Amino acid sequence: MYDTICAISTALGVGAISIIRVSGSEAIPAVAKLFDGKNLEEAASHTIHYGHIVSDGEVIDEVLVSVLKAPRTYTKEDIVEINAHGGIATTKKILETLIANGIRLAEPGEFTKRAFLNGRIDLSQAEAVNSLIKSHTDLERKLALNGISGKISKKINKVRQIIVELLANIEVNIDFPEYEDALEITLENLPPKLNEIKGELESLLEESKIGKIIENGIRVAIVGRPNVGKSSILNALLKENKAIVTDIAGTTRDIVEGQIELKGVSLKFIDTAGIRKTDDVVEKIGVDKSLEMLSDADLVILVLNNNEKLTSDDEELLEKVKEKTHIIFINKSDLPNKLAINESEVVKGNTIDLDGLDSLKDKIIELFDLERISNSNLEVVSTARETGLIKEALNSINNAINNVSESLPVDMIAIDIKKAWDLLGEITGEAYQDELLDTLFSQFCLGK
Repeated sequence: MYDTICAISTALGVGAISIIRVSGSEAIPAVAKLFDGKNLEEAASHTIHYGHIVSDGEVIDEVLVSVLKAPRTYTKEDIVEINAHGGIATTKKILETLIANGIRLAEPGEFTKRAFLNGRIDLSQAEAVNSLIKSHTDLERKLALNGISGKISKKINKVRQIIVELLANIEVNIDFPEYEDALEITLENLPPKLNEIKGELESLLEESKIGKIIENGIRVAIVGRPNVGKSSILNALLKENKAIVTDIAGTTRDIVEGQIELKGVSLKFIDTAGIRKTDDVVEKIGVDKSLEMLSDADLVILVLNNNEKLTSDDEELLEKVKEKTHIIFINKSDLPNKLAINESEVVKGNTIDLDGLDSLKDKIIELFDLERISNSNLEVVSTARETGLIKEALNSINNAINNVSESLPVDMIAIDIKKAWDLLGEITGEAYQDELLDTLFSQFCLGK
């Protein structure tokens, strides 16, 4: 925290500009030594200056240097940003020069880590910064921005406030029983308060399902017997020839993946090897992988051939997908119908004239309520860490409710209530362990 750090903050490669960021108490004087232009130590905050970066009399690059003085900066430390010409050689040379002059190379996410430790943002906002950088869809962007703005933290802090007021009453009852103005917390009036907290936590978890879908997307496994048209469906949905298509059964022997966006949500399609009984060692490996993908997928599209009667392999697959969210897609609808099936979630189509593919997308929108998700305010918890902590907090409150029913003393019940308060504090960073910070910020890119 007391070192001055530097890193490249733009993607390394050929581009119009690249930015090298420096943060810390020595940021301004350290860069000033290398800058041939205005004296940066006399420069006003939030100004930008033209000049050259020079080392040992050699001009490294023509640059614009931004001077940002604490505390009105991203890290709440002095920050200097060197805007150089884009290009790997120039950018790396400037970085090497800074390091040679005593500035330490930043660790992944260290600028954002300092922003958290210096109190500019909380831990939930810090995670949202990383989510924003990694966002692929517009909904992911909006979700992350809500996190950065602190809207999620406000929801968490609202529940913590309810809990801390309850805990404060319990403490007053225990430590100052003579204080008559405080509400006495008893086994009779405790359940309504615990149920209120439980309701708030359950609401957060229910809303988090939206965040999970937006953050992770929907994994869609396309399964079926060999040669029913799975690869053709994948290619048609992606609008590119991603998978090899032939009339030979068993052409696809490994997993082929592709991605599209539907109502702002990422659909991650997985074309699997045809599932059937086989003695071919290589094909059997592909079949085993397909069954694994079927098990892990959020949605299974089971493809059947309209031009063939239902086989025993088809029937086995129909049985396997019953417990999964699934759609039956009857392919090759342009050929004579020989298939008899009694299923509710059925879409018919083909990949010759692309009939039925829009209906397939509409069915996915319906199953996952994507219309509602795309129109929601997106002020929801989304990361696995945050969701996991809310679940743990809910378990603690449920334990407290059970302990009330068993007539345990109020001060013992308060232990579980306090645990829920602490767990929610870990979401915003009111309570944390150094190991957590190291793990969380190591997932960031360098320079952020």
